[in-house]
Amino acid sequence: MLDKLSRKIGFTNTEIKVILFLISVFLTGLGYKAYLVKENSADYTNFDYSSQEKLFKESGEKINPDTASEGNKNVDYKREVLDFNNGNFYKKEAKKLPGIKSININTAGLNDLVKLPGIGDKTAEKIIALREKKGGFKKLNELLEVKGIGETRLNNIEKFLYIDY
Repeated sequence: MLDKLSRKIGFTNTEIKVILFLISVFLTGLGYKAYLVKENSADYTNFDYSSQEKLFKESGEKINPDTASEGNKNVDYKREVLDFNNGNFYKKEAKKLPGIKSININTAGLNDLVKLPGIGDKTAEKIIALREKKGGFKKLNELLEVKGIGETRLNNIEKFLYIDY
């Protein structure tokens, strides 16, 4: 029977079985829901809340028409937010760069290395750790061994660095 149906429709036997399964599950669900609706049908009661509403309206404050319009005033919200914040969003201070060839990579401390563009505390600590491990740098290209320093970053900072043995 499935073979004849599959030839007429153009589905495989497996596809027809899946479709029949889905149809049977759907019909079973409909029957189950119809059974539950008949068995669990509840009578809904309409409640009258008019007395509570009357009490609520009587206890409310009288609205002053002069203060009611305050909610509609034109507010510069950006200015309002900035008034609460002590930070200065308009003047962002740029990082002061060190002079050219002013930092000896073999003696520089953490504060000196952080002044370099693109170098933060963690990267500066990694530079110092590698320097101590190697006993000092012989070439600036050795900085490429530090995680976080690639060719581009090295090109940006090498003009500020020099090596003194």
